[in-house]
Amino acid sequence: MSIRDEVMALDIPPLARGELAEDLRDYFALCEEKLGFVPNVLTAQSFSSEKLRVFREFYDELMLADSGLSKLEREMIAVVVSSANHCLYCLVAHGAAVRKLSGDPLLGEVLVMNYREAEITPRQRAMLDFAWKATARPKETGAEDRARLREAGFSERDIWDIANVTGFFNFSNRVAMATGMTPNPEYHNMAREPADDGQ
Repeated sequence: MSIRDEVMALDIPPLARGELAEDLRDYFALCEEKLGFVPNVLTAQSFSSEKLRVFREFYDELMLADSGLSKLEREMIAVVVSSANHCLYCLVAHGAAVRKLSGDPLLGEVLVMNYREAEITPRQRAMLDFAWKATARPKETGAEDRARLREAGFSERDIWDIANVTGFFNFSNRVAMATGMTPNPEYHNMAREPADDGQ
């Protein structure tokens, strides 16, 4: 078995689908319906229904719940944090999400390599500058950085969300790298063609 066929480098078998709690079985079925597969980050957590549920609920609250940040902007933060940390799993998975949500295959690639070269709004650049600094130099992040976000038009709640998404992906990057988590091969080919705008 090649490393690309493995969920992670730790030999902790996931529970059989029928052994998972019913809500998590339904969640896996929804993943298969929407993506065509269950992301390895979920499979890796599925040796315990309790651990998987906590991870899933926190992730969904940060990334999918109502926010002044769009879903795309939250995925952009995930990619930039993962770029700073060189996390293969999250770069592949969330790079694919950026491509899909933006309809722009180039945007996902540029954010992976160097977000400063991306064609994004000044508001988004301020957001990603903050996420990068809070990842690469967290102890230097302070009042001036929050002030720049306010000047860019972010509310106090938006700044909270930026900080939380940044913190979550620093956490998940470290877990993914420490356990040798591998991205699902399907991610590599997702959303590689520009979105059809109907013209």
